[in-house]
Amino acid sequence: MPVVVVESPAKAKTINKYLGDGYTVLASYGHVRDLPAKDGSVDTEHGFEMTWEIGVDSRKHVKAIADALKDDNALILATDPDREGEAISWHLEETLRKRKAITKDTPVSRVVFNAITKSAVTEAMKNPRQVDAPLVEAYLARRALDYLVGFNLSPVLWRKLPGARSAGRVQSVCLRLIVEREMEIEAFTAREYWSVKAVLTTPRGQDYEARLVSLAGKKLDKFDLENATQAELAVQAITSRTLTVTSVEAKPASRNPSAPFMTSTLQQEASRKFGMGAKQCMSAAQRLYEAGYITYMRTDGIDMAPEAVMAARDAIKDRFGPEYLPKSPRMYKNKAKNAQEAHECIRPTEMTRDAGHIKTSDADQRKLYDLIWKRTLACQMEAARMERTTVEIGSNDGQVGLRATGQVMLFEGFLKVYEEGRDDVSGDEDDRRLPQIMQGEPAAFAKSSLRAEFAKASDGAESTAAVLSPNEAILGLQHFTQPPPRYTEATLVKKMEELGIGRPSTYASVLTTIQDREYVRKEQNRLFPEDKGRIVTVFLINFFRKYVGYEFTANLEEDLDRVSAGEADYKEILARFWRDFSAAIAETSELRITEVLTVLDAALAPTLYPPREDGSDPRQCPLCGTGQLHLKTSRSGGFVGCGNYPECRYTRPIGGDAGEKGDRILGEDENGIEISLRSGRFGPYVQRGEATEENKKPDRASLPKGWSAEAMTLEKALTLLSLPREVGQHPEGGMISANFGRFGPYLMHQSPEEAKPVYANLKDPNDVFEIGMNRAVELLAAKRANPGGRGRAAAKALREMGDHPEHGGPIQILEGRYGPYIKWDKVNATLPKGTEPEDVTMEMAVEAIAAKASKPGKGRKTAAKKPAAKTAAAKKPATKKAPAKKAPAKKTSSAKAPAKRAAAGE
Repeated sequence: MPVVVVESPAKAKTINKYLGDGYTVLASYGHVRDLPAKDGSVDTEHGFEMTWEIGVDSRKHVKAIADALKDDNALILATDPDREGEAISWHLEETLRKRKAITKDTPVSRVVFNAITKSAVTEAMKNPRQVDAPLVEAYLARRALDYLVGFNLSPVLWRKLPGARSAGRVQSVCLRLIVEREMEIEAFTAREYWSVKAVLTTPRGQDYEARLVSLAGKKLDKFDLENATQAELAVQAITSRTLTVTSVEAKPASRNPSAPFMTSTLQQEASRKFGMGAKQCMSAAQRLYEAGYITYMRTDGIDMAPEAVMAARDAIKDRFGPEYLPKSPRMYKNKAKNAQEAHECIRPTEMTRDAGHIKTSDADQRKLYDLIWKRTLACQMEAARMERTTVEIGSNDGQVGLRATGQVMLFEGFLKVYEEGRDDVSGDEDDRRLPQIMQGEPAAFAKSSLRAEFAKASDGAESTAAVLSPNEAILGLQHFTQPPPRYTEATLVKKMEELGIGRPSTYASVLTTIQDREYVRKEQNRLFPEDKGRIVTVFLINFFRKYVGYEFTANLEEDLDRVSAGEADYKEILARFWRDFSAAIAETSELRITEVLTVLDAALAPTLYPPREDGSDPRQCPLCGTGQLHLKTSRSGGFVGCGNYPECRYTRPIGGDAGEKGDRILGEDENGIEISLRSGRFGPYVQRGEATEENKKPDRASLPKGWSAEAMTLEKALTLLSLPREVGQHPEGGMISANFGRFGPYLMHQSPEEAKPVYANLKDPNDVFEIGMNRAVELLAAKRANPGGRGRAAAKALREMGDHPEHGGPIQILEGRYGPYIKWDKVNATLPKGTEPEDVTMEMAVEAIAAKASKPGKGRKTAAKKPAAKTAAAKKPATKKAPAKKAPAKKTSSAKAPAKRAAAGE
């Protein structure tokens, strides 16, 4: 019977259920081969020939497939329907031919399906084809480019910028977007402007708000009221006049639904509505796809299969009624230039199945499915209809004009199901509902007071000012223009899409890479460049401008799309790229670090040395007063240091001027030595005195977590510099001390009988200064009773996840010394970066366990073999080794692990 190969075990399990006993379904667990990270993997001298290597983790999966083919001599490649899936199929066929697991006579076919449903899989099996050569060539070109950029540019970064990690064809351009946005924000100068509004009332006693739109017979532009004086005059002008409604205009309006999801819009909406990162979103979507709930999730397409459109229309009619159904189906056309990425939109495979009817306990999957289901139904529903009303109010002399706007929803249409989120939400006057207002009637000042809004604006909480009329019905508000917002993952994906940078299969991996490299950090869902990321970006812009250019990167993507369409030779594209790129590498390699730093220092000067309020030289060292500040590098990234080093050891981070960072003299200690607060490469710290030739390392202490530099006082600084603190004599002898160490606050004690001191961790930094003898003795006694190593007390269980779904045995999340981790049997797996224990799902836990168990060393081999042995135990005695080896050749793979997508170099 034929051997069917898919990427993941979850997908294998679902497909095996549809195909039945006539097929052997196995998983490749993602890519089985890649270019080894060494020189020569892409031979630029001999037609860009590539040397491939089977991954250590992939060897057992390839062997399982090869073993199965000994009995079942027919191969069906059923990997994902995109470029990466095509590449995996090609790699598998090439690898198996080299192993002679398949011969010239072995039937090899390729099938693709956009959804893992019985009908889609069955139909695909009826329409086999061969591996798509142009699609594979497009993959080869991308992989070669990523290797050539990463393998040649990254070493240049390592040599010229200590601490830099890597560069990539797409990741460096993505990083540039974030860094340039941060520079825009830093260079932004806020401009003041004022607005004026009034609360008016109809003759029937109904209140409404109107804003000032004309003054002295002239239309007001945004910046016409520049200060409080002009705003006050405007308020007085309105107060002193009688107002009348001059016109009321009501216009019908409609709003159409958004197109169904493709990869980028799904990531954007998941970020807006749930705060999901791109990686988190795609992980949940992958599981929904593999379970057969949605269509393929990596796509540039927004069209929908005709049968799906009709199913959606039937579901809408049954659930909401015929009035919510347009007369004819809505058709959406693909905008994607590259057909290979333009699969069908992301939609549910069954339109009548809402989120309450999918079999998963995972919150992310449930939320994402609900989003996809609602968006899909909404895209085929009737438009929303509303009436938008504009009311013009003016004085008899024409000197003052106000406007009130609002809208009334007449028919909600698709909004009954779904409304698209916005990236930066601001109040919209048009959303207000107006009372009945008639032309020609008076617009009197309302008795409702704006005092509460005035108080809120003028109490300093919002850093704005306000002007209130004596009758408290007219309010002038101060505003300032705002800098462009920092990117979220959603808005960055949108920008990349607009520029033509990256593709659906790479967005999530690129965003993950720049955060893993510590070039970028995410705070409150916004992306901030780290100093290291700034330095790398400025270096690349100055020495490799062409290769981090938006237009160049987009044009290269278009060239690769032409390859996938069979319209271009990928080796010609590689040759053209390598000719110029290798010359740029050779030229930059000759530069000395000092030359590079001089260029970067000049390029970053506006950011590093902004003008000071007192007009003094921004490059003058604030500590010694004579040295000039310069850009320097270290393994932790870039920083600013004094040119008088080593006499002056002043340093500060890249971002902002020292005066703004709070560097200052706090006072003197009892011996008259200055105590100062400083900003270092690793954060703020306090120091006693200055570094001299006699005392090159004066007393220093970093500020503990939770201590702000702004609130630092001399007393607090002296307390820090006095550490370690002596808590008191232990009843059994020896002093107990408290201090901060590499891993946080701790207690230390060594009794006369002990050869080494005992350390006990403290959870609260304040305990270093406040802990008393009784509690200190208790903590040390507990530590001595369970000293670490094998005799260590059991870690505290944070969550009980339940039994492993395939192999049994409890899965727990425990609290460890270095943070929470997942435990099953003898396998301990750390939580993914940025994941809280309460957010871990069973699927995530199983994947982390499988990934950890597959890694050799530290006694993991036994743990890795254990699941296979358990699977085999059902058929043969567990004491025999042979069944464990045959386990992978079952119809579905036994261990559950994510399919690996290769976009590493991007």
